[in-house]
Amino acid sequence: MAEEGTAAAQEEQAQQQFVTQRIYTKDISFESPIAPNVFRKEWKPAVNVDLNTKSSRVDEEGNHEVVLTLTITAKLEEQTAFLVEVQQAGIFYVSGIESDMLRQLLATVAPTILFPYAREAVDGLVVKGGFPALMIAPVNFDALFRQAAAQQAAEAGDGAAVSPDVATH
Repeated sequence: MAEEGTAAAQEEQAQQQFVTQRIYTKDISFESPIAPNVFRKEWKPAVNVDLNTKSSRVDEEGNHEVVLTLTITAKLEEQTAFLVEVQQAGIFYVSGIESDMLRQLLATVAPTILFPYAREAVDGLVVKGGFPALMIAPVNFDALFRQAAAQQAAEAGDGAAVSPDVATH
């Protein structure tokens, strides 16, 4: 009898799939509004990194688009030295995973896959803009998801709310 339960659990797990179909850049921009004067100043910027994720169902076959947006602003003396925004996206096929688990995967696993691509794009733009390389620290999307879920639950007062998207500033 225990073997039947184990076999059923293994079969259900085997039917669950989360597959990366495609990774692509959806939007990208770089601005350096005070160039070339910015290059005459001592380079000790205040850097702000904002990130946001959103997901949407692409079709009825189980494909979902996840977009990770990184916005980096570097300021010198209250002036914007550069502003970079990258929307790194991916299409992920999901089968056999529903509801809260699906939202969690799309808000944690997918952005974790996309983040290195976005970080590389940001670094390349910054260097091509004439600035020193910018290495963005890794992000723990699981912790951000738990934090957003806890905050939403506290606001709702029921302790059961879970957010499909993660945003931090």
